[in-house]
Amino acid sequence: MTLKPKNYMKNRREFLIKSALGVGGLALAPSWLQGAPAIIKSFNKPNSLINGVQVGCITYSFRSMPDQSAEATLKYVVDSGLSAIELMGDPAESFAGKPVNNVNMRDLNPLRNKQRKGEELTAEEKAKLADLNAQIESYSKEVAEWRSKVGTAPFEKMRKMYKDAGVSIYAFKPSAFGRNASDEEIAYGMTAAKALGATHVTLEHPSNDEHTLRLGKLGDKYNMSVGYHGHEQETFTFWDTALAQSKSNGLNLDAGHYIAAGNTDLIPLIEKQHNRILSMHTKDRTTPANGKGNLPWGTGDTPIPELLKLIAKNKYKFPATIELEYKIPEGSDAVKEVQRCVEFCEKALT
Repeated sequence: MTLKPKNYMKNRREFLIKSALGVGGLALAPSWLQGAPAIIKSFNKPNSLINGVQVGCITYSFRSMPDQSAEATLKYVVDSGLSAIELMGDPAESFAGKPVNNVNMRDLNPLRNKQRKGEELTAEEKAKLADLNAQIESYSKEVAEWRSKVGTAPFEKMRKMYKDAGVSIYAFKPSAFGRNASDEEIAYGMTAAKALGATHVTLEHPSNDEHTLRLGKLGDKYNMSVGYHGHEQETFTFWDTALAQSKSNGLNLDAGHYIAAGNTDLIPLIEKQHNRILSMHTKDRTTPANGKGNLPWGTGDTPIPELLKLIAKNKYKFPATIELEYKIPEGSDAVKEVQRCVEFCEKALT
């Protein structure tokens, strides 16, 4: 008997699929090709489910790219080789027709940060800050009005567009969950998330027990989990109050920030709270002793390979979300760097 090369059947099937399509469609294909529509439908789509671990990214990672539309964001995701994402609010809401913000945030944010730090503002800066804050307040009211009327159809349409390209949306992060948001705006955010196919929404932890209780109750009402993200304020008990308040409250853990905060119990935290971790931001930061840097993967102190292998070994359900925050090297871009992070995950898991 003559042995066929290792990839003979794979190549043969690919040849027959192409041949069948080229001479009039699947009616001429052999019987074992009856499932070919499913094969063709998934052809050339990304798949970042690696050894049981869903590797995704937050679309904030592509903030440096020139086009922030839903369509462009989808292309960045697919080109990066990712099949699942945490979606920031802007691409989805702009797709749905959200009013344009004409306030220059690059002017506003430095003034707000200066004020927050207790630094003295000049008379000119105070006047400019007051004017910009008034503009933002007016815009916020306009957005709230839009959110009350938009409905779910645009988000369902976007979900289909992403799904057709092979990308699922597991989390949604619009600016609708702040302490000043009305219950109606919060309900909008959760309803839009559900229409997008997300299992949870995410936000920065508000450091306010009343608000996490409120969000948890609304999560119970709308059957939507709420993942609280932290920075260097993260500790082993950081999420405990919110978790006790509602079954809908959970962790949007940031492994890199946890290390930069000086914690040494990241693995025990994950082992304890894995059932309440909704998603985990993954980045490579250094410890305080090493400068708290945000570095290319594999050069910092976050034990990323160990974390990925822990998820795989224990079959934890939460995704590992790439968050690109290190400085992009000259000649590269966000898509290329996210690709490198995906490759890092592949090597760690295979």
